[in-house]
Amino acid sequence: MNKLIRRKVDRELPGVSPLLNRLYVGRGIVDVEDLDHSLANLLSPDSFKGMSQSVSVLQEAIVKQQRILIIGDFDADGATSSALMVSCLKAMGAQYVDYLVPDRFKFGYGLTPEIVAVALGFSPDVIVTVDNGISSVEGVDAAVSNNIKVVITDHHLSGAILPAADAILNPNQPGCNFPSKALAGVGVAFYLLSALRSSLREINWFRQEQPNLADFLDLVALGTIADVVPMDRNNRILVAEGIRRIRAGRARPGIYALISISGADYKRVTSRDLAFGVGPRINAAGRLENMSLGIECLLADHDHALELAERLQQLNVERKSIEAEMKAQAQEHISQYHTLGQNEFGVGVCLFHPQWHQGVVGIVAARIKDQIHRPVIAFAKVSETELKGSARSIPGLHIRDALDTIAAKNPGLLVKFGGHAMAAGLSIEPGNFDRFHKLFDEEAKRRLSQEDLEQVVVSDGEIGEELSLSLASMVIEAAPWGQGFPEPVFDGEFEVLDQRIVASRHLKLKLRPINGTNTIEAIAFNHDRLLERRQMRLAYRLDINRYRGRESLQLIVECVDLDLAG
Repeated sequence: MNKLIRRKVDRELPGVSPLLNRLYVGRGIVDVEDLDHSLANLLSPDSFKGMSQSVSVLQEAIVKQQRILIIGDFDADGATSSALMVSCLKAMGAQYVDYLVPDRFKFGYGLTPEIVAVALGFSPDVIVTVDNGISSVEGVDAAVSNNIKVVITDHHLSGAILPAADAILNPNQPGCNFPSKALAGVGVAFYLLSALRSSLREINWFRQEQPNLADFLDLVALGTIADVVPMDRNNRILVAEGIRRIRAGRARPGIYALISISGADYKRVTSRDLAFGVGPRINAAGRLENMSLGIECLLADHDHALELAERLQQLNVERKSIEAEMKAQAQEHISQYHTLGQNEFGVGVCLFHPQWHQGVVGIVAARIKDQIHRPVIAFAKVSETELKGSARSIPGLHIRDALDTIAAKNPGLLVKFGGHAMAAGLSIEPGNFDRFHKLFDEEAKRRLSQEDLEQVVVSDGEIGEELSLSLASMVIEAAPWGQGFPEPVFDGEFEVLDQRIVASRHLKLKLRPINGTNTIEAIAFNHDRLLERRQMRLAYRLDINRYRGRESLQLIVECVDLDLAG
């Protein structure tokens, strides 16, 4: 049984309804001004370390018409960052802009010396990394030795040694005083382009209409949501304005094609639609083929965008099939502990199967992490000399810091690693898997308390009024919800009127609130067993189901069988 904890509310915001007050205050809002998501409230770039140097390099490249090559990453943040840089630099007058994304199966992540060798074929004067580069010491050295200037834009945590680039723009680098450390890679790129436009304006570069940076916020919103970075106020502003433009019909054809193929309505698109509908389809390109397909979709005109979106849809279906098989194998591995009479599978969990797909191990790690509430690293075999791991963590364990500690105490064990608090990537030699697993488990046990390991559902409480379509709409539209500013979850007692398994893995329900009269449709995703009791406390999110032009209230069940903490 999962432990249920309700958010505490200790103040009242003026002019806000009791329900919304509970949601906002429970997420740390202390002033109604924090709910103003207009662009005028966006943080200034003035305190960004490395901004003037970055702008100087790119301004010279544009004015002198030098060749600029964008080096991207193979996820949705990297794809949106690449599309943003290419399209915006061209709009500013750069004539020679191209991009290159490392093939994860050949080169791995980031600006490596091998990718620099490929980049030489583009004859670049300037390389700009997006969503990568802060750990690319050797790659930057290779570029500089070939007389290429390098500007790094990234948001990942840096190592002990920074690359010798011409400029580094990263809010998480040492000495950067930019107030928000939560920007995604696409957010960092947006700030650079904004400052670059201002600088070009000062030298009277724009002889005709200058680009409106707000017109590129559809890409910023998508990349920010897809990268699951904390949704602080600055990111909420970027996302809210981006979604507003998508709804108004002012976004890229590729985004509209992906929204359509995911089954959503662009006029009512939400952060949830972008996170679970659009983002995975772009990511499928980087996971199974090459992210160039996703970037091209974001840069394409209407007809070509539809064609590319169809291809991304096919890849996403293929990804789901691969994921289902890998997840089943991972669950079988976990269940073996119970079969052997062991109730505990450790605190830091490492999983490996020789047939696993390296592009999908991150999803599997996330799914198992959610299931067992432990930090999980899933590994795939890249070659006879390398296992590539993708890590997902739980609150209480900063996964990159944990890997850094292990690497420092065991030189040579980790071939390479990098990442964030909640997600990271690493490589080890196959013969070191068992040793690494043991060390990771020990480090996780050292950092996590028993309380951290409890499966806890955080709720906004019982909703306190009749569940309705209008209520669901109000809650969904109340803010751009996301990581660190989560979509509201409520709890309540329900009678189960009917239930069935759909699509082999989801539980479809008909519910009636206790002391209520309405019958409500509900679904529990990735819950493939029927409920044993007819009455229970559920945690749920409000949703609107749209089908053939009709709208109806639907609950998305997050957790069943809850124990309300005292």
